[in-house]
Amino acid sequence: MPEPITFPSDFLWGAATSAYQIEGAVREDGRTPSIWDTFSHTPGRTAGGDTGDVAVEHYHRYRDDVALMADLGLNAYRFSVSWSRVQPTGRGPAVQRGLDFYRRLVDELLARGIRPALTLYHWDLPQELEDAGGWPVRETALRFAEYASIVGEALGDRVASWITLNEPWCSAFLGYGSGVHAPGRTDPAAALHAAHHLNLAHGLGAQA
Repeated sequence: MPEPITFPSDFLWGAATSAYQIEGAVREDGRTPSIWDTFSHTPGRTAGGDTGDVAVEHYHRYRDDVALMADLGLNAYRFSVSWSRVQPTGRGPAVQRGLDFYRRLVDELLARGIRPALTLYHWDLPQELEDAGGWPVRETALRFAEYASIVGEALGDRVASWITLNEPWCSAFLGYGSGVHAPGRTDPAAALHAAHHLNLAHGLGAQA
């Protein structure tokens, strides 16, 4: 008879989400469109024309969602921060109302004994940065470092686990090569430039 499977006592049982998939409230508290807002509102880009405008309203229901996590016995939660909610133009000072949401979320998680794992970027580049060239432009990596510094300063005292970029291959090659993800561009050279600048953004973001 096989030995039962055991896990280390410090093994983390968690769930994972991304901001655009769950938050909704896309026009509240200073948030501006990201490339996924624009992409999903372009006819023919998503199944059934679905968008993240409402999603599961995590922005308003996060306390209930964290209570569900606790009831499930989870001890970790990986979420992403919406860059457009924190820094609507992708540059300059933060919108504190946006940061306050993530402060409240982290506090709620910690109060329930759930370890927050924060992802800085899950595909939702502020549209204004895309209009300026997006990830194929080196400046976007510099802007990401600034954004990482802002979020790190706001939450670094309570969040121990950080992820810079979720699946950068998808951002580069599905977003700028095949065009099946936002921003929906089909330029192989741009995809290669994006891959380089995403790697640069990871390094600069980690330093920040």
